[in-house]
Amino acid sequence: MNFVEELRWRGMIHDIMPGTEEQFAKEMTSAYIGFDPTSNSLHIGSLVQIMILVHLQKSGHKPFALIGGATGMVGDPSGKNKERNLLDEKILHDNLDSVQKQLEKFLDFDCGENSAEVVNNHDWIKQITFLNFIRDVGKHISINYMLAKDSVKSRLDTGMSFTEFSYQLVQGYDFYWLWKNKNCKVQLGGSDQWGNIVTGTELIRRKGEGQAFAVTTPLIKKADGGKFGKTESGNIWLDKTKTSCYKFYQFWLNSSDEDAKNYIKIFTLKNQEEIAKLTSKHESEPHLRILQKEIAKEVTIRVHSKEDLEMAIKASSILFGKSTSKDLKSLDENTFLSVFEGVPQFQITKADLRSGILDFLAEKTKIFASKGDARRMIKSNAVSINKDKITENFELSENDLLNGKYILAQKGKKNYFLIIVS
Repeated sequence: MNFVEELRWRGMIHDIMPGTEEQFAKEMTSAYIGFDPTSNSLHIGSLVQIMILVHLQKSGHKPFALIGGATGMVGDPSGKNKERNLLDEKILHDNLDSVQKQLEKFLDFDCGENSAEVVNNHDWIKQITFLNFIRDVGKHISINYMLAKDSVKSRLDTGMSFTEFSYQLVQGYDFYWLWKNKNCKVQLGGSDQWGNIVTGTELIRRKGEGQAFAVTTPLIKKADGGKFGKTESGNIWLDKTKTSCYKFYQFWLNSSDEDAKNYIKIFTLKNQEEIAKLTSKHESEPHLRILQKEIAKEVTIRVHSKEDLEMAIKASSILFGKSTSKDLKSLDENTFLSVFEGVPQFQITKADLRSGILDFLAEKTKIFASKGDARRMIKSNAVSINKDKITENFELSENDLLNGKYILAQKGKKNYFLIIVS
């Protein structure tokens, strides 16, 4: 199956320029996607574009990942209703390094002729003076052409700076530079990038007297109309210090059945036959959430690791299934805090650990209204410390601290309390 056919059955094509499929069928073709370096991590919205490059490389073509060190200093107006803050060069440089490391988890940078490459448009744009740019690039694209772009038209009433207005010229020049210097003939991107991409093909036609092509992907939408990749707490990031592996895993696990049927084609490398079998099995036993588990498993391993997947599954079982104190102690601090985010918390000192268990539960932490309530619940086998049932004779010590400073108390089946020991 060729590259375009692969994208088509997966539902990953929104617009495609005439001649693009023939170009990929004719020869090994280089193509690129641009990534925004305004954060030190990509988020799962970027995964769509990353997977496009993965399919491109698997089809025998050469992927370029363009990190926008220069365009990141300008700001893309596409899909924005206001101008964003611009970042300084040092922050952008640090972000670039982090983003490149994430891309290396997906693409093969050492496989011969079609090895992936990361390029930074700051490397070539920093050498161009303003006068040279408006003379050598600006003269090829008319104001009328630029005003007709949706990203510009949508902002005419609220206003747009010259900085943002010029963005499409800068991105268009990126395509021209890669076409001329790297023989890159196709630009890929989200559907909101179509106007910017076509500006690049026009610049190649007018300035370089050459031909280039374009493919865009649909913007992913959730079945309930919500924005993909957003939760109440914000973006789902690929960096586990920003989004824990547990939360990352849970995001996919919590997908609706309708979304899961879409996501498994977009975010996994499973083929048509495998997906058809899994979908059929899922529909016959929807309560098992087979599709969601397969997506969560594959994507978590690819973005993080097999070990992180195992930790996320363990963390999930702590809240939603049977687990042991050993499972609890195996969680790293970031995952542990993610699991118990939002549960009631109490602050105590190490000296408080020497209190009797009834004092600890009723006076030091106020988990129970009185020692009598605590005693009755303990006798009914309904109180746990770090997932172990306790008796009135239980004695706390520093050996019970999780990650050196936490204790997890449980009252009944669903009432958790996090004690932080200073």
